[in-house]
Amino acid sequence: MSLRILIFNLRDRSNPEAGGAEVFTHEVAKRWVAGGQEVTLVSSLFRNASQWEVLEGVTVIRMGNPVTVYPLARRYYKEKLRGRFDVVIDEYTCRPFMTPRFVQEPLVFLVNELAGEKYGHVLPPVLSHLFQWWIEPLWMRRYKDLPTLTISRSTQKDLEELGFSDVTIVPMGIGFEPVTEIPAKEDVPTLLFVGLLKETNLVDHAIEAFRIVCRVSPHARLWIAGRGPELPRLKRLAEDMDVTFLGYVSEEEKIRRMQRAHLLLMPAVREGWGLVVTEANACGTPAIGYDVPGLRDSIRDGQTGRLVRPDPEAMGQCAIMLLGDAGIRTVYAERALAWSRTLTWDRTAEEFLAVLERVCLKNIRS
Repeated sequence: MSLRILIFNLRDRSNPEAGGAEVFTHEVAKRWVAGGQEVTLVSSLFRNASQWEVLEGVTVIRMGNPVTVYPLARRYYKEKLRGRFDVVIDEYTCRPFMTPRFVQEPLVFLVNELAGEKYGHVLPPVLSHLFQWWIEPLWMRRYKDLPTLTISRSTQKDLEELGFSDVTIVPMGIGFEPVTEIPAKEDVPTLLFVGLLKETNLVDHAIEAFRIVCRVSPHARLWIAGRGPELPRLKRLAEDMDVTFLGYVSEEEKIRRMQRAHLLLMPAVREGWGLVVTEANACGTPAIGYDVPGLRDSIRDGQTGRLVRPDPEAMGQCAIMLLGDAGIRTVYAERALAWSRTLTWDRTAEEFLAVLERVCLKNIRS
């Protein structure tokens, strides 16, 4: 079955604010195109972006900004896209497109993670409470009867608690070949953070955890790969330590740093999965993450890495322990590497497409 697939998502893979969710969407979409499907993605514009572009076979149509893209996408669909597709995917990124109100084709809801506690880091207290406990659940209720996909058991559980009954987990993949053996590490204890430098990613917690490590290992270093609005504040916080802000790095440079680091630090409010965790695992590097939704899925505590209470002190003390015990760190690294070999984007794309085909066949029969 060859499908014409339309995706609504706040961002596309090229957006400077793109994260793991956008990587997920692009990786499966380009594989669908290679397999004979037609894929169109509607998303928001960003600086210097074109309004129309083809990325590895995926047609990307951009409009508006992170606020106006929702009404503009609705209007554009009604004027230009209605009736041209076999199935439509509404991808949730803090706010849905409310496609059940206007899309006529069969719908699938894609939820990498709920925002939940993240609202508390970007909104004033009253508003954050309102969005977390009332508005987001209200949004979700409009979708609870749709076929829904997510990337982790954590998010599946969140959705089921909101009344969703048809939730399928499709795993995150890895976009490069895992190393064949654990690579040589830096000569001094080296920790790594990879991600957007924004408040909800708790980069300051990684720096504070590193400060604790430095009390025991004064020659340790921390690499921070990523860009974002928090950079000036984070530089001030880290100015008295050996912290290198790498900025945006290429895929090749990211992989090299992941291979050379001893540990990945992954503080988070919550995650859908935590793609950089399993990417680091594929480079022979275990992760220490906060014990929060999403990371409970990507880090197998005590097997491929460690989960700690959401606190820089706990993360720092765990890093000290693992840096001081090469034996257990190697065990974690070997298990993490073995697990990463089972995570492929080909598998993810195939399992996701099977759900879309099921939805389309059900629509034809009805």
